Amino acid sequence: MALKPIDNALPLPQETAKFGANEESKTASLPPPPADPIIDYISSENLEPIPDPESEIHGLVEELDSKDWIKVCESLNNVRRFALYHSLLLMPILEKVMLVVVKAMKNPRSALCKTSIMASSDIFKVFGDQSLDSTNNAFDSLLLQLLLKASQDKRFVCEEADRALNEMVKSMTPLSLLNKLRPYVRHSSPRVRAKAALTISNSVSKMVKLYKAIFFVFMLLSLACEGENDIN
Repeated sequence: MALKPIDNALPLPQETAKFGANEESKTASLPPPPADPIIDYISSENLEPIPDPESEIHGLVEELDSKDWIKVCESLNNVRRFALYHSLLLMPILEKVMLVVVKAMKNPRSALCKTSIMASSDIFKVFGDQSLDSTNNAFDSLLLQLLLKASQDKRFVCEEADRALNEMVKSMTPLSLLNKLRPYVRHSSPRVRAKAALTISNSVSKMVKLYKAIFFVFMLLSLACEGENDIN
C-alpha cells in the first residue's frame, strides 16, 4: 500500500532555522520606540516676557486644553510668563486658566503635573488674594489638588506642591486663607488632613508675626506721642 504525502508535515530543521533567522532579522530592523521628550522645569527667575502678549493671550486657554501634553506644558509656562510680566492681560481670564491648571494637575504624567503646580505658584505670587475671588470654585479646586499632590508618594511632585502651598501662605491674607483651608482638616485622607493642618499652622504663624509687627508699631507711636507731650 502506497503512502500518501502529508501536506502539513513539520518543516525540516534547516527550514525552521531559516524561518527563525528571518524573524530575528525583521525584529532587528524595526526602529526603536520613540523616547519621551525631556521637559525643562524653568524657574521663575529664568522666565522671560512674551514678545507679543496682546495676540498670544487670545489663544492661551485653548492651548492649555490641547490634547498634546507637550503643548500644554509649553502653555503652562506661558501662563507663568503672563502672570509675572503681563498680569493685567491674564487677570480677565484668570478663573478659566486656574480651572485648566487644575485639569493639568490631575494628569497622570508627572512632568505635566509638576509644571502645572509651578504655574499655580506663580499665580499665587502675583495675584495673591485676587485668586481667591472666583465664582466657579476655581481656587477651591486648585487648593484641593495641591493638598492631594503634596500628600502623594512621588517626591518631586510632592515637594513642588509643598512649595506652592508655602507660596500661597506667603502671598495671601491669613484670615481669608484660613477660611478656605478649614474644610480640609476633616478630609477623608489623613495625609490631606495633615497637609491642611500644616498649612493652617504656617498661616497662623504669619498672622501672629503680622499682629506682633502692628503692635510694635503701635507701641512706637504711643511712645512718640508721650515724648512729644513731655516736650510740650
